[in-house]
Amino acid sequence: MRQATSTNAELLALSGPRNPYPGKLGVIEEGALADILLINGDPLADISILTKPEENLALIMKDGKIYKNALGGSMEPGGK
Repeated sequence: MRQATSTNAELLALSGPRNPYPGKLGVIEEGALADILLINGDPLADISILTKPEENLALIMKDGKIYKNALGGSMEPGGK
């Protein structure tokens, strides 16, 4: 499954110098600009799961900084 933003990232890249995001987009890898929500469930099948973020958002990352990690374990590269 592709990340939801990968197609939008490809379109932004086509805008050349007008692209407002001068980094890697649409991928989850070191050095990429990333905001990530890891959701317990399928919001396309049941959008109401997002009404209970405490229960259903397992990981929240914005600008590469982790704000919530309910996965248990390190999210640092190499498991540090």
